[in-house]
Amino acid sequence: MQNTYLIIMAGGIGTRFWPISRSANPKQFHDVLGVGKTMLQQTAERFEGIIPQENIYVVTSEEFAGIVKEQLPYLTEEQILQEPQRKNTAPCIAYAAYKIGKKNPNATLIVAPADHVIIKEIAFQNHVRAAIETAKEDVLVTLGILPTRPDTGYGYIQFQPGETTAKTVKTFTEKPHLELAEAFLESGDYVWNAGLFVFKIPVFKKELEKHLSRLAEQFEEGEEFYFTSEEQDFIRKVYAVCKSVSIDNGIMEKAQIVKVILADIGWSDLGTWKSLYEIHDKDSNGNVIDGNVMIYDTQNCIIKTPSEKLVVVQGLQNFIVAEHENALMICPQDQEQEVKKFVEAATYLNPKYS
Repeated sequence: MQNTYLIIMAGGIGTRFWPISRSANPKQFHDVLGVGKTMLQQTAERFEGIIPQENIYVVTSEEFAGIVKEQLPYLTEEQILQEPQRKNTAPCIAYAAYKIGKKNPNATLIVAPADHVIIKEIAFQNHVRAAIETAKEDVLVTLGILPTRPDTGYGYIQFQPGETTAKTVKTFTEKPHLELAEAFLESGDYVWNAGLFVFKIPVFKKELEKHLSRLAEQFEEGEEFYFTSEEQDFIRKVYAVCKSVSIDNGIMEKAQIVKVILADIGWSDLGTWKSLYEIHDKDSNGNVIDGNVMIYDTQNCIIKTPSEKLVVVQGLQNFIVAEHENALMICPQDQEQEVKKFVEAATYLNPKYS
């Protein structure tokens, strides 16, 4: 446990989950599921018994550092890594890997998003432990979610059939069209990419140097600054010039040493209102309701409104009704892809709606 570290990525905005997820307070800092804990807090607690608290690091935006500290008060300042700009996941993970590597160069890292839902937590922990063991073979490890439908919003991982716990990865495919997603599901040798990775720092650095050499050089130059008062100034300079690239496109798709562990863990990336609707228990009319709500002749809706406000809904089917602070959105579920457009228009009217 002392040589294993958790990196929680918590710098995103989650635009598709507007109006709850805002630029100043994104969804990972909300109790989206109504369980009394934010998604960030649930993510950290999910690793109890696997990662000691002193080995938990959160990578987030500079403006969110205070929120992270408030929600995970046991973290020290050095455990909250502040990104001055959003440059996707490869720089985020590289920053954490090189910083932790200064303290423990042979450590094993677990990288997890802060805004995913995992219902079967015991099964998840067992898979994580298996991934840690697999990473000892000097390979990059990821979790693959057994698909339940041909979803075009997820990335897919093709694996080599016939192996046991950890299977060799053949290909990565990012968000295929429906016909291809249907073919993937039918083939039986594809899983959803959960965006959770496990690897030893030397293995990650070697692959970073091979496939993103300039990025590796930029973060390696900070060796003398990590865990010092000069770290943030150095990071601002690096982020001003470093490439914006995901770990999937930059490394995982190109590396030849990737293994995937197939996992049935009740997973959702909670990227959209539809995904929240799908994981929730529903009433006899197929509704998901969170708030002080009265419904009449309403079916298959998700309604999330402030508890201090009475909301009456009449005659809706398959709708999203969501209110948070100064914004109310009412939108058909099958048109939720328009949410990004709503946010852009609302922000144009007044930045306070973003």
